[in-house]
Amino acid sequence: MKTIIEAKRSGFSLNFREIFQYRDLLFMLAFRDYRVRYAQTILGFTWALIQPLLTLLIFILVFNKAVKINTGAVPYPVFAMTGMWAWSYFSYVIMQAGQSIVSSQALVTKVYFPRLIIPLSKSIVGFIDFLIAFLMLLSLMVYYRVTPSINIFVLPFVIFALIVLSLAMGIWLSALTIRFRDVQYVIPFLVQIGLYVSPVGYPSSEIPMEYRPLYYLNPMAGIIDGFRWSLFGTPLPDAKYLVFSGVGILLLFVTSIFYFRRTERLIADII
Repeated sequence: MKTIIEAKRSGFSLNFREIFQYRDLLFMLAFRDYRVRYAQTILGFTWALIQPLLTLLIFILVFNKAVKINTGAVPYPVFAMTGMWAWSYFSYVIMQAGQSIVSSQALVTKVYFPRLIIPLSKSIVGFIDFLIAFLMLLSLMVYYRVTPSINIFVLPFVIFALIVLSLAMGIWLSALTIRFRDVQYVIPFLVQIGLYVSPVGYPSSEIPMEYRPLYYLNPMAGIIDGFRWSLFGTPLPDAKYLVFSGVGILLLFVTSIFYFRRTERLIADII
């Protein structure tokens, strides 16, 4: 019998090779979630349209009609839908990835595979909401005759930052939920509060200057500002706030991998 001793993997290692080897499982889990998402529902896939439409209607009634938020040259429905485009993906990933390990305990305790694949699969399914919100945004832009700005070439980089942030938060929450089951009840509350403390339905320029350093500790604020700047050329905040967001995203991602790797060794025992 041959014994192979491997060097201990670093806690910071993402191990792309191992994840690539299990890519079939990754896409299978994503496809499974896609198929069962609206299974046995009366309206089916229509729910993916109803939810953002109702949220947009509430924003229009509250921020546009009642509070009369000034969005400059960008019509308010287009302005708000841009924020929801980014938020729809972020909220789905952290909601689903946060509870993904616990809800997959039957699979986790039976066979070995990189556990990181489970929250990663949720980020793939999240592109359904992302695509639907994008189509709704395009429809509104055509209706209101809004022309994209010349900054649109930056949009892919902003989308990449959104994906990294969503994964970082999803991985963090999935690892925390393993040890502290109360976290799964806190996640919906965090998503609900985050919707209003991020500039989804209002411009970040409405935040008083003295509170902006604290406000931009929320990386989604910088990302949503980046979406609007790349699409419509709306003003960006001071560069230091964008640096806050960028550093925050990187820090969250690195620490999420580190903490998940440490927790991964005990997942089967804890669950």
